[in-house]
Amino acid sequence: MDLKAFKESMYQLIVETSTYLPPDVRASIAKAKAKENAGTRAALSLSTITDNIHMAEDNVSPICQDTGLPTFLIKTPVGANQLEMTNMIKEALVQATKDGKLRPNSVDSLTGANSGDNLGEGLPVIKYEQWEKDDIDVRLILKGGGCENKNIQYSLPCELDGLGRAGRDLDGIRKCIMHSVYQAQGQGCSAGFIGVGIGGDRSAGYELAKKQLFREADDMNPHPELQKLEEYVMDHANELGIGTMGFGGETTLLGCKIGVMNRIPASFFVSVAYNCWAFRRLGVVVDPQSGDIQRWLYKDERPIEEEVEKVVEQAKKEGAREVVLQAPITEDQIRDLKVGDVVILNGQMHTGRDALHKYLMDHDAPVDLQGEVIYHCGPVMMKDENGQWEVKAAGPTTSIREEPYQADIIKKFGVRAVIGKGGMGAKTLAGLKESGAVYLNAIGGAAQYYADCITNVSGVDFLEEFGIPEAMWHLEVQGFAAIVTMDAHGNSLHADVASSSLDKLAQFKEPVFK
Repeated sequence: MDLKAFKESMYQLIVETSTYLPPDVRASIAKAKAKENAGTRAALSLSTITDNIHMAEDNVSPICQDTGLPTFLIKTPVGANQLEMTNMIKEALVQATKDGKLRPNSVDSLTGANSGDNLGEGLPVIKYEQWEKDDIDVRLILKGGGCENKNIQYSLPCELDGLGRAGRDLDGIRKCIMHSVYQAQGQGCSAGFIGVGIGGDRSAGYELAKKQLFREADDMNPHPELQKLEEYVMDHANELGIGTMGFGGETTLLGCKIGVMNRIPASFFVSVAYNCWAFRRLGVVVDPQSGDIQRWLYKDERPIEEEVEKVVEQAKKEGAREVVLQAPITEDQIRDLKVGDVVILNGQMHTGRDALHKYLMDHDAPVDLQGEVIYHCGPVMMKDENGQWEVKAAGPTTSIREEPYQADIIKKFGVRAVIGKGGMGAKTLAGLKESGAVYLNAIGGAAQYYADCITNVSGVDFLEEFGIPEAMWHLEVQGFAAIVTMDAHGNSLHADVASSSLDKLAQFKEPVFK
């Protein structure tokens, strides 16, 4: 086996997976749009998502700025040189990162240092299986941190909010799956997909759950009972009213796939792998001699949904206001906003994630943040031919990680707006009211849509210390749209949706599968 072309084939697979959303996923999103009422926040979100999908494909740029942890599932014939294949995959990852198709996401767990090339101990994840066929089957999934953090594992029997006791039976499994959708809320960039693994030990259960995500959205489970369970979850999870990005709406879940394996008597685990709407997984069948791609997987010729018309104007007719703000912003302007308003931001904003928030608790900011906007974002950045930074992808990251810091930083520096996804908690909500600030929910995964709003990179701080994703980037924006979901009057859309969805969850308490 020569495999001369294998590195290039893996590079193509990585780039396509990062920038192209498979047709089965697009079809699921199209169905979701058809269910939403025009003019709602959910409809606006799905419209933005659709625009972003096409922009990413046209620009050959990442769909989401969090290009995740590359996980390869590879089936090889007997005799394939797996050591050589692994080295070529690593070389392809380094090149894709250098070319701006992947964000450098490999961080030392002890020091926090970013390797800069997506390599490191344990990364990338490559799972090999041997089979009796001659071809090499390579499948890749890029699963970002926002949805990875909403994975959950249950040990049966257990007590679940809204659902009561979940026993060691099919009905207990049903309750766990329904609860997993509820607990994710909008923080995993809903509407999403879930893979479920029943049985095994803790690690094998999660591995089985993630393996389900490689199934196509419209395939049929060969296990009759699991087929019924998948259909039940798809029929009823969308009744929770969580909706796209947790804004409320008709579609919360786009797909559910369930697998099962044996377990030992003492342990009964139900493991759920959550994946956002930016469901980036593709595959290739590779010639075992040359390493050339013979055919693509998940790329059939099914029709892709057409562009949907913008719904901002309709949203205004439904009661939402559109407010244009120029940074720096005054407290009076912020106090005038309310939950549901569509805000169009112009001027300067500053990115800030975990490392920066921790730093700012005990240090001064490198720039004046009075009246300014902090954007929870870890962008994909590259230098152009003139050595100037340009933004390749810039969607929001999950905000709840900054909950321990956010209220204090808003008060300390006079920040007027925070942008992220998924909402924040009670401490931040109280801080917004006290200091006169708002939380704006951007559309998770819409990295190309928001990158297009950035007109200039005016500077960067802490690049060497924190690395590209965690550095403080200073950005000039024009027409940057987000929705007020936590205002300066103590109102939180996220808290309201969480409360109402918990009430709706309780209707699924009674047994279904005997």
